[in-house]
Amino acid sequence: MSGNGDRDVRVNGSGKRFGVRGSVAAVVMASAAALALTGCQSGDSSSASVSPGHVDPPSASAPSASAPSASGVTTSPSAEPAGSASSPAGDVGADVTEAAAATPTCKAGGLEVTAHQAAHRPSGTGTGAAVVEFTNTSAKSCRLKGHPSVAGAGNGSPGHNSPLAVTPKGSASAVTLAPKGRAWVKLTFVQVQGEGDGYCASGADPVVYPTLVVGLPGSGKHQVALDDGQFAECDNKVTATAVSAVEPS
Repeated sequence: MSGNGDRDVRVNGSGKRFGVRGSVAAVVMASAAALALTGCQSGDSSSASVSPGHVDPPSASAPSASAPSASGVTTSPSAEPAGSASSPAGDVGADVTEAAAATPTCKAGGLEVTAHQAAHRPSGTGTGAAVVEFTNTSAKSCRLKGHPSVAGAGNGSPGHNSPLAVTPKGSASAVTLAPKGRAWVKLTFVQVQGEGDGYCASGADPVVYPTLVVGLPGSGKHQVALDDGQFAECDNKVTATAVSAVEPS
């Protein structure tokens, strides 16, 4: 033992000396390092174990916020119930249909009827085709519907009229005419061929009418002349469109 109180220790006969104080200091440092390592491990495992237990995934609360709108149900006081956007349109459509049904049929006395040769007609020397125009001369709206009846006027006597066989063309729908509103039908005849008096392809003789009597369902019959010329046709046959809001050519 030395005079300063240190204890000499020999290890394996190497002759190296270790002081007690140095040994104590080494032990303290080793203990501190062990504690530090333990603390780090403890802290790592602590943070790892807290993360799944206490941190909610960002999307965990999202479904509860969006669930009402996803199901089509909302509690927002300003939101309209599902399907309400289409309800007014349906009501309007019903109102328009009812209004059209309530519009009276045009009467014979409230219509002015004229006729002119159509721009598009079968080739030949007769009339070929004519457009008949109906004008509402009354003070109220009225409607027309259907295919016309056609007859050759018999010198002003309805009993002498010569009905033409009408082939309807197209479907019929109601056309509402405001005051001064117009609607049309197109009449296409079997065309006369040749010069002079002409001839019919069927072998029959052509027929010429100064005026025709054109009628529409519920709207009377109207005697009408071409604005230029007479109605020349063959076989007393005619193809007629339904009354339309669009003027044919």
